[in-house]
Amino acid sequence: MSSDGNKTREELGLKLRAIREKARLTQQEVADAAGVHVNYYARIERGEENPTYERLLDIKKALKVKNLGLL
Repeated sequence: MSSDGNKTREELGLKLRAIREKARLTQQEVADAAGVHVNYYARIERGEENPTYERLLDIKKALKVKNLGLL
């Protein structure tokens, strides 16, 4: 993948982590609510995964936010 793609994934991960920490949720809580394995969610936060749009919607719902500010 291009470095632009890596940067985008890293930025997404940082944004998700900040939102999760502000909400005082654990990775496990977000993963459970989004219907994903905690290891997968942790890899998203580290910028190692490229989640689908549908999965991002599940995570957004789990984080209880209206907008992730990404799109």
